[in-house]
Amino acid sequence: MLGKNLKRYGPLALSLALASTAAVRADDWPNWRGPNHNGISAETGWLAQWPAGGPPHLWKASIGLGFSSVAVSKGRAYTMGNSKETDSVFCFDAETGKLLWKQSYPCPSGPLFYEGGTSATPTIEGGKVYTLSRRGDLFCFAADDGKIVWSKNIAKELNLEIPTWGFASSALIEGNQLLLNVGTLGAAFDKTSGKVLWTTGTTPSGYSTPVPCTFGGKPALALMAVNGAFGVDMATGKKLWEYPWKADYGVNIADPLLAGDRIFVSSSYAATDALLEFQDGVAKAVWRNSNLSIQLNSPVLVDGFLYGVNGIAGPTPSASLTCLDLQTGTVKWTFPDLGGGALMVADGKIIALSDKGELFTATASPQSFTPISRAQVLGGRCWT
Repeated sequence: MLGKNLKRYGPLALSLALASTAAVRADDWPNWRGPNHNGISAETGWLAQWPAGGPPHLWKASIGLGFSSVAVSKGRAYTMGNSKETDSVFCFDAETGKLLWKQSYPCPSGPLFYEGGTSATPTIEGGKVYTLSRRGDLFCFAADDGKIVWSKNIAKELNLEIPTWGFASSALIEGNQLLLNVGTLGAAFDKTSGKVLWTTGTTPSGYSTPVPCTFGGKPALALMAVNGAFGVDMATGKKLWEYPWKADYGVNIADPLLAGDRIFVSSSYAATDALLEFQDGVAKAVWRNSNLSIQLNSPVLVDGFLYGVNGIAGPTPSASLTCLDLQTGTVKWTFPDLGGGALMVADGKIIALSDKGELFTATASPQSFTPISRAQVLGGRCWT
């Protein structure tokens, strides 16, 4: 029973390791799930094979309690944490770990069947940093010095009912719009001023982040709400399609994953996953089973195969890394050592962090998960 984008916990909450050659240009990762919202980096040439002692650590920083991920833009790393019922947004030099700026504001940590703390990930776009707290504090900071450009509490302004584990949507920036999964089916704001552009209701939201897509040739959003998967018109918030998806406690967390003209959706608290296609504008399941029921982090799709964490992540984990054939929904392999961790892909290789802080690299293959390297790099509970 955990909020979304639930990421990293413990005093060594942010750690960067040397795993690339000097000639490599590190591609930016400016928002949750990366620039293409799919967990895949375009970066190549990094070293998947590490020394026996693991990748050398460049720096570490203590950011407090929380599960925010890390966004990287123009040589800077941004993340969030909570200490003494206060959220802080951090900006570090990504190479040296030097703290460049920090902004803080009161916010309860909200432990409930897990440690609590921050849930969303900063979004960097156009020289600005956008963040959302679990209680609805929406900020726009200047990326260079952290000065507040504008801020507001959207829960109070829109009279939104806060979901049980707090808001967890990271900001999606499309054109002049700042889009969030808050309220019934999301809301949109002017990114330059915070002005409300559209809303869809005040009932509790799901815990996913909106994913940009097209529907009927028009820009749209796919998101997981409390009671299903939905598509909404990006310009107006009008509901375009829905697929009922009842999860215990309303815990629909993992983002929908676009797969051409189909969408993969999943929830471990619904104990099911499905590949959806559209017939005359109506979402229908190509297949539906319980082979990749995801609690927290969305899977990654590589060459027709899904790689993701199947099962409950915590507090008593029963999850394992699983490879699924997208077309048939059949399992190709499972790997239990990851637990309720998370993964991404770069240059055809999986980079995975276990829920206990062990880092893995492996070739993304439907044949097996065979680690190229593995090393303990963090402690505490790691969910991203």
